[in-house]
Amino acid sequence: MRRAGMAFGLAAALVCLGHRAAAQQPADMAAPVRVTLQDAIKQALARHPSAVVAAEEIRRAQALVREARAASLPLLTGTAIYTRLDADRVFGGRVAAAANQEAANINLTVPLLAPQRWMQWSHAKDNVDVARASADDVRRVVAVNAARAYLTVISQHRIVEVNQRAMATAKAHFDFAKAQFEGGVGNRIDQVRAEQELAISENQFQQANVALVKAQEALGVLLGGSGPVDATDDAQLPSTTPTLSGAMDEASTRRSDLRAAQRRLQATETLVNDSWADFMPLLAGTFQPFYQNPPSLVTPQTGWQAQLILTVPLYDGGLRYGLADERRALANQARAQVDSVLRQARADVRSSFEAVRRADAGLQSARRAAKLAGEALELANMAYKAGASTNLEVIDAERRARDAETSAVVAEDTARQARLDLLSASGRFPQ
Repeated sequence: MRRAGMAFGLAAALVCLGHRAAAQQPADMAAPVRVTLQDAIKQALARHPSAVVAAEEIRRAQALVREARAASLPLLTGTAIYTRLDADRVFGGRVAAAANQEAANINLTVPLLAPQRWMQWSHAKDNVDVARASADDVRRVVAVNAARAYLTVISQHRIVEVNQRAMATAKAHFDFAKAQFEGGVGNRIDQVRAEQELAISENQFQQANVALVKAQEALGVLLGGSGPVDATDDAQLPSTTPTLSGAMDEASTRRSDLRAAQRRLQATETLVNDSWADFMPLLAGTFQPFYQNPPSLVTPQTGWQAQLILTVPLYDGGLRYGLADERRALANQARAQVDSVLRQARADVRSSFEAVRRADAGLQSARRAAKLAGEALELANMAYKAGASTNLEVIDAERRARDAETSAVVAEDTARQARLDLLSASGRFPQ
């Protein structure tokens, strides 16, 4: 009976405190938008500034392809000229230059042999692939950060619930101590101690709510929203983890940062291999129909001319050799970057794999400790109400129970974050 009455009092306190917490929320504060983990990732990838900038970088690279391609395609221009002189220019009784002159021509230039321009066009297309690979890596980072922020919101909700239960327990203990004192069977110091513990629990409950609001605002910023965002589910990540060797192999083929570094290396190696084009000649053909009024001695009223123009680079002060050396240096840098990213990826997999193993073991211990702390609190309350102990044991048990539950929540979040890190390190997240 005593346990049933105690449980009823605790439930009533939880209900009352829940109404109090809701009443304390400002009326002008908008309720956070609730989203699932998948929706949160989609919104972050669509609206986060880093993802938007990466997408625009792809468009810029595609525009540069069109710019580079233009130099390899025919060029058609038209020119019209009107000249007004103060008077006719007469030489030997004949008009050598009329006072009013009109001229027009259309010029067509076609690159016939332009290896350097063709290579620039090809390199620009390679840069589009590099931009796409870099954008994929940016999207991975944005998705992981959004998932971490989402898991943090879930963890803060758990901490708020823990502190709310602790506050309800402290309230029930205070009510009992107060009733005992007012009934003449208790003492004032027990009531004061219980009220002090209630005040401490209320303060920690408020601090937990502040941390929750900050986590929701941080999630809203990552999602590119205009307000706080809340989590709607537990966001359970896959419980099965890959083997260490399997995760290593996946990281070598699926990590977006490694793929981006490899694509940059391929692009720089292509630059080095295509340096021969800088030493090749340029052959262009031109065709120009024209109109001249009045005609002159050497220029009829209408006509056309065609040319083949061959440009051979003989000496440029060492520019081409400098460009070749620069490209080789860029290729060496890209090769070193690939090696660095690969080493980092393997290190991430090893550390994340060990972190998951340790976090899962720590979570089991934390949950067992929270369960034992709850039993100890129940026993302390029973002993106090039976007069077998003071409320110091109860207060100490309340604090230990709150700390143990909080540690269990933190351990749960650590385990989820560690599993997320392993999925990201092996290239499985985002899919």
